[in-house]
Amino acid sequence: MNKQVLTGNGLMVQKNLPDQRKSSPFSLRNLRYLLSLLPLLLLFLGGQTMSVGATQPTVYYGVHVAGGVQDIATVATFERNAHKAASIVMWYQGWGLQDGTQNFEPTWMNAVRTHGSIPMVTWEPWLYVQGTNQANFSLQSIIDGSHDAYIVQWAKASKAWGHPYFLRFAHEMNGFWYPWSESANGNKAGQYVQAWRHVHDIFTALGVKNVTWVWSPNTEFAKGTALKGLYPGASYVDWVGIDGYNWGGVEGKAWQSFAQVFRQTYNDVTALAPGKPLMIAETASAEQHGNKARWITDAFTVQLPKYFPQIKAVVWFDENKETDWRAGSSAASQAAFVGALASSRYAANVYGKLAISPIPAPGR
Repeated sequence: MNKQVLTGNGLMVQKNLPDQRKSSPFSLRNLRYLLSLLPLLLLFLGGQTMSVGATQPTVYYGVHVAGGVQDIATVATFERNAHKAASIVMWYQGWGLQDGTQNFEPTWMNAVRTHGSIPMVTWEPWLYVQGTNQANFSLQSIIDGSHDAYIVQWAKASKAWGHPYFLRFAHEMNGFWYPWSESANGNKAGQYVQAWRHVHDIFTALGVKNVTWVWSPNTEFAKGTALKGLYPGASYVDWVGIDGYNWGGVEGKAWQSFAQVFRQTYNDVTALAPGKPLMIAETASAEQHGNKARWITDAFTVQLPKYFPQIKAVVWFDENKETDWRAGSSAASQAAFVGALASSRYAANVYGKLAISPIPAPGR
């Protein structure tokens, strides 16, 4: 009988074949059935399922929500509004608090991991209510070992928890607004790298292997400290982050496109740390003096995929702080955010079984 058959190169051809409907143990219908089970198999193995024609995720999509991660429900609310769950959940923990929240929190870590997301802790050596000048949190105090007991405690708890997470230590060091900035708090040139290496060396000596270290400067600006002298070195950094915002007239700053915010710093850090995966560790846009919805669409659908190929993660700062940075600051910006993040390019929360450290870029 004449039948269409599928050749090895995927073409359908006509052949005169005997009727094997009764004798063949395997048919095209069987093949289709087995293929239909493939997404379930991938999900069982902890992989990412994709619709036909979708691109493989290449960028982690993350969020910081107001109030941190003490209640995962706040993250879930953001995700419902975004129509997509986040692959990274980021929050801040300061060294100087004495209420227990300064310590490694396995409960928070477990909540994020159970949610399917990757935890990212922004670990800040200061007491945030006391401003920039804090002698007990100078870079020299870290180098001298004044905080070693606390660092050791955190490192041991991290090792005991055992799962991969991002640790973004002492971020935006090229600015002047934190006690760990070399231009503030009595610090000196070269001390930031010494402090970073001191902390990192403690983790290494204790055999902590589940931490992915994120070195995360602010976007460069005229009065900032040059990045070259602040980079701890390739063996001390796993990912490079960049923090940058479109201030849109807030605090006297100008409206900037995504490219204007990030291009120069992106070029400089890719030269400074070749081969390291990059992340936008904090970003958002103001509403004033421009079109926030258009900014979001351009950032996620044009700039990131076409002009910033080394960026493998982007974390939205969803908080009403200096201005309303939230994706939902207006109906238009929320709609733009939903539309942009709908792309399968941006990974969702399918990382509950992640077991690789340092954490690789999506698809690796």
